[in-house]
Amino acid sequence: MRFHKAETAFFVFIAVVFLAGVVILHAYSLHKPAVGAGIPASLDQHLFAAAVLIATAILFGVFFIYPIIRTQVREEGKLRAMTAALSHRSETLQQAALTDALTGMQNRRYFDEALREYLDAFRSVDKPLGLLILDLDHFKQINDTHGHDVGDQVLREVGVNLRAVTRFHDVLARLGGEGFALVVPNLNEAELVDFAGRIRNAVAQVLVTTPRGRIRVTASIGAAVWDGRENAEEFFRRADTRLYEAKRSGRNRVSA
Repeated sequence: MRFHKAETAFFVFIAVVFLAGVVILHAYSLHKPAVGAGIPASLDQHLFAAAVLIATAILFGVFFIYPIIRTQVREEGKLRAMTAALSHRSETLQQAALTDALTGMQNRRYFDEALREYLDAFRSVDKPLGLLILDLDHFKQINDTHGHDVGDQVLREVGVNLRAVTRFHDVLARLGGEGFALVVPNLNEAELVDFAGRIRNAVAQVLVTTPRGRIRVTASIGAAVWDGRENAEEFFRRADTRLYEAKRSGRNRVSA
């Protein structure tokens, strides 16, 4: 059984009081009068009073003070457990608020905040910052033909493949529906287009088997490199415009 600090301190106090009583008795035995000399009545009275006070202190501590300490320790333990549970719940709720429940990747809220933070950070460094916006092609047909359960499975598989090809400092998020986005630092335009091609190929590798056959999916991607002046909304809008250019050009391609 593990004791609280307050309980340990109480036991030490009781032990000290008890040892004080033992020392008094020992001192009395060493200095008591010789046999037949008689013991002064005042000495007996003082010794008896000391013994009563020590016994009272010990009993009072054990049966009154210690239960109070023990109750407070239990209450403190409950409060600590409650605080820990609330803290964990808060972290869980915060994480849930920033995570897409279907794919397990970051959601639009997280992406918007991360994009603004990246722009703030890259204003002071001479490094490129890229943005990819991608959209699955003809995804509505998958839902209409195979049902939303199959569509959800496709989205999950796309998420798995995208995570496999992104770097640890890239920000990958599902924007909603069949749309995804990536903040890609430290790649120039040519490198960003090459990376977008690998993203497109990763999506094309998705294969979902259904009772009505196998499903493959492709993605159109818009790519843009930050010009150093745009805010987050303007930067996103430019990459999104490239996405629609990719779709108008025949889909399953990268437009930059």
